[in-house]
Amino acid sequence: MAIGQVLDKDREKLMPYVTRDAEGRIAAIYGEPLEGTEEMAADNVELREFVSQGDSEAMARWQFMESDMALVRVFEDLVEVLMDKGIILATDPPAPAQRKLAARRGLRKEFTYVETLFGGDEETSEDFDADASEDGFL
Repeated sequence: MAIGQVLDKDREKLMPYVTRDAEGRIAAIYGEPLEGTEEMAADNVELREFVSQGDSEAMARWQFMESDMALVRVFEDLVEVLMDKGIILATDPPAPAQRKLAARRGLRKEFTYVETLFGGDEETSEDFDADASEDGFL
């Protein structure tokens, strides 16, 4: 599979898989997990350098991919604002778009929930005790 195909294959799944050579450098990129591969964030600097090695077309595809992802987030936020204001209804877009929006909304809520549990501000055990109810449940 060509690099461009990996990058363009599924823009919602931007976690390529890589193999490394004996020195630990990226040797190949794959669009799906194979034996001996490791998953790598699409914005990883090492991956970007590997993709753009003397290939201006690959670098341009990479930049478009990043731009597309940023623009997707803008449109997603715009749709949420329009729905919150009642300008459009969740049922107004075509069914495939409704499913994608609902899936993204669910992923964002899940990510936010996990982030509040494990990321961001570190809570101490005293913070938990102060917030606990009399029965010991949160």
